[in-house]
Amino acid sequence: MNKKKLLAIVAAMALGVAIQSLIWLGILNAYYAQVLTTMSMFMILATSLNLINGITGQFSLGHAGFAAVGGYFSAIITTRLALPLPGPVLFFISLLVGGLVAAFAGFLIGLPTLRLRGDYLAIATLGFGEIIRVVFVNWKYVGAAAGMWGIPGYTNFLWAYSIALLTILFIVNFMNSSHGRACVSIREDEIAAETMGINTTKYKVMAFTFGAFFAGVAGGIFAHLIRLLHPQSFTFMFSVEILLMVVLGGLGSITGSVAAAVLLTFLSEALRQFAELRMVIYSLMLIGIMLFRPQGLLGTKELSLDMLAGVKSKLKFSKN
Repeated sequence: MNKKKLLAIVAAMALGVAIQSLIWLGILNAYYAQVLTTMSMFMILATSLNLINGITGQFSLGHAGFAAVGGYFSAIITTRLALPLPGPVLFFISLLVGGLVAAFAGFLIGLPTLRLRGDYLAIATLGFGEIIRVVFVNWKYVGAAAGMWGIPGYTNFLWAYSIALLTILFIVNFMNSSHGRACVSIREDEIAAETMGINTTKYKVMAFTFGAFFAGVAGGIFAHLIRLLHPQSFTFMFSVEILLMVVLGGLGSITGSVAAAVLLTFLSEALRQFAELRMVIYSLMLIGIMLFRPQGLLGTKELSLDMLAGVKSKLKFSKN
């Protein structure tokens, strides 16, 4: 943590406080507040999936399942248990519990399935996501197929945005640690990593568990934002939507995932009136990315002030 990073974090947090102030003052109405909060939630989901798919090089399609686990268990804490705690404290505890349960599920699923590779791993994680959805469809304690109603609306933009910043900070620091470099080596060449003595299963399970934790937290934010949970909210297409953000931004680029989450959230809102065509447009977009820019917007690069300064200096040099 150097001076530049600290200033960037303070500036990002100040931006979040400023936007929340505009919401409290009524300058930004409830619709824009919900869009911005949803954007922050997708930032958490996209960056956490990038930890698995982009940084570690695995192919998971079960992120919606982890979000469902976190969302339901977070809602259980705030609706089914009569805990005598203030709302913000109860909400924080519920997010933590939802994330931990999702992380435990990620560990249990990851330990046997992450010995698989490529398409086999994708099919296994896809199956896990569908199993989770069917479990909640038949679990009467959480409303079964009718869904879970009456969830308190604790989520606001500042909560979601602050947690998104913490998620990004954690994943960036993880990438720069020895554990993160081990995960990157697995992505580049798993056989070579094993030859160098890296316990590939350990690090894949670690990345899978961390990614599941943050997906569970995002699920809790989602539950207390829309105040209703239904198993149909966590279908395969929800996982595809998160995957599209990761691929569009660039596999391995955290700032790319953030940029793609912002772009696709607002694009999704713009296409809401064409609901039946939205997924068709998403699919065509994914095909176009694979054909014309398979590395995504940023590839494995990270957008930074130094990078922008370098681009600016190059433009000045070309003009001269």
